[in-house]
Amino acid sequence: MAAGVLHLGRIRLLNPSKPSPPPSADHPSGPVVYWMFRDQRSGDNWALIHAVHLAKQSSAPVAVVFNLFHRFLGAHARQLGFMLRGLRVLHRRLRDLGIPFFLLRGDAVDNVPRFLSDCGASALVTDFSPLRPVRKWKAEICELVGSAVSVYEVDAHNVVPVWVASEKMEYSAKTIRAKIHRLFPEYFVEFPEIPNFSGCIEYEPQITGPAIGLDMLVIRRVSGEGSEVPEIGWCRPGEEAAMEVLIGGKEGFLTGRLANYNSDRNDPTKSKALSHLSPYLHFGQISAQRCALEARKLRKSHPQAVDTFLEELIVRRELADNFCYYQPHYDSLLGAWDWARRTLMDHAADEREHIYTRDELEKAKTADPLWNASQLEMVHHGKMHGFLRMYWAKKILEWTSGPEEALAIAIYLNDKYEIDGRDPNGYVGCMWSICGVHDQGWKERAVFGKIRYMNYAGCKRKFNVDGYIAHVRSLVLDSKKRKAGATSRMLCALAVLCTLSNMHMDLGPFKRG
Repeated sequence: MAAGVLHLGRIRLLNPSKPSPPPSADHPSGPVVYWMFRDQRSGDNWALIHAVHLAKQSSAPVAVVFNLFHRFLGAHARQLGFMLRGLRVLHRRLRDLGIPFFLLRGDAVDNVPRFLSDCGASALVTDFSPLRPVRKWKAEICELVGSAVSVYEVDAHNVVPVWVASEKMEYSAKTIRAKIHRLFPEYFVEFPEIPNFSGCIEYEPQITGPAIGLDMLVIRRVSGEGSEVPEIGWCRPGEEAAMEVLIGGKEGFLTGRLANYNSDRNDPTKSKALSHLSPYLHFGQISAQRCALEARKLRKSHPQAVDTFLEELIVRRELADNFCYYQPHYDSLLGAWDWARRTLMDHAADEREHIYTRDELEKAKTADPLWNASQLEMVHHGKMHGFLRMYWAKKILEWTSGPEEALAIAIYLNDKYEIDGRDPNGYVGCMWSICGVHDQGWKERAVFGKIRYMNYAGCKRKFNVDGYIAHVRSLVLDSKKRKAGATSRMLCALAVLCTLSNMHMDLGPFKRG
């Protein structure tokens, strides 16, 4: 494929549609609407590129709409705040391109068709997600709009589109790797630039639905609904911030930390070796393809590190999408391979050394200091080291009444506290650790059966466990200090407001009508 060309294999028409009449001065084409969901960025976005292409073809305007669900999959302030602040940055970037952005709140199945009707849309473009709720909403929207509006789905998240990479659920990274590598040259191309629409087409649709703004008051109000899990301060949202993490001088991953990725990425005491891109990849504030394009430029100087990074970024991430796309039970024991489900059930009644409740696990009240530190890192920092996510989940299997409860608790905690929770990678990570998905059978033992086993002693052989626990202790202390400071500032602000409201002052010339 030539650079900058959108591969047709990346696009699917989701509904039967009738051909639109050619536009004329009397009957201009309605706008092309991009319902953005998973890929929240203006640059390097194949879905937006396709929407712009359709709009240019028919001399129509283009608009971006984002539907804000009420705490999608149980999102808290940690995820909502990061997403909304990123959307605020995105709004400005789209405005500079002359593309209007609309934020709707409520049920997408109600809001999106109403928006299309209000603005007389000629086409709807949406990005791809393999998750059940999103696919259900799209099917319902297609049914509601019928053939009046063409609905296109574009996989802007994966380098090789999930439906092109494989037509079935792949057994492991080994079985999908060759398929992705074979198709890689066709899809691994540079992105075209989005043309500027400013001054080209005046477009002010009359929207009757629940559109809201993106001011800080709205962000605080929406994220406040999930205040039980507060926002994090170490990760600044938005496209510019994402690129800074990727290639930002000495602190950027590729420009300053790539060299140690291959050797240190599995050592929880060496977190600087990691890319720290997962929040941006999850919310689509950066494209995996952009990360890969930039990484490939450095392959001559760091071949092993780049190859390892691309394996994690492309093969492993796209394997997770493959599993969630082709396996409807991607978060259930029903989604495990037959051998794994049998061995887990054979050992479900085995005696456990410890049994902990979900509340005890959530509060890190176990006899294992390493597990407790892992849980506290996730709760207070919003991100647990990838190596320890495996150990953490496997211990939940060991310490609960059975595999169903273990999987439910692991997914609950992961989705509640991880900044990149509620993601195919998270579901597959829990399924790999507890249900053996994408793994093989190992030596049979109590509780685990043939599921791969991990223990404290093995971790001690791999890294400095005491050093990691001390590091988490300092993270928790800093987090509590920041939380106390934020609470104090909020109380001071409330006190000032209360004082002002009780004062009867003649504001004289400063009084506004």
